[in-house]
Amino acid sequence: MIGTAVQVALGGAIGAVMRYLVGVGVFRLWGGGFPLGVLSVNIFGSFLMGVFVVAAAHRGLTHLSPFVMTGILGGFTTFSAFSLEAVTLYERGALGQAALYVGLSVVLSIGGLMFGLWAARAAFA
Repeated sequence: MIGTAVQVALGGAIGAVMRYLVGVGVFRLWGGGFPLGVLSVNIFGSFLMGVFVVAAAHRGLTHLSPFVMTGILGGFTTFSAFSLEAVTLYERGALGQAALYVGLSVVLSIGGLMFGLWAARAAFA
């Protein structure tokens, strides 16, 4: 358990640094009017999650999942894990659950952020 937690922590540190560097690079190239850095990270991280899931299954590398999926890709973008869960539900034929998961995740996450903003602004006012 401790070894797995260390793998996740190390991978998370790598992913977080990668996310930062991509964000800085995209900002320097295209400016900051639209969140292209976050969008790029989310799309690319989701792509990498898909590649890793298949490659790990075919190559017997699923033992690296905590380091790569939860750690690196989770630190790079949590959107990749969200995307994997949504597609897994879809591929299982649970279309209603997939749609509910996507809808609730987006709406409630944005709602949670807005509530956090409100609560913090009220506390610090």
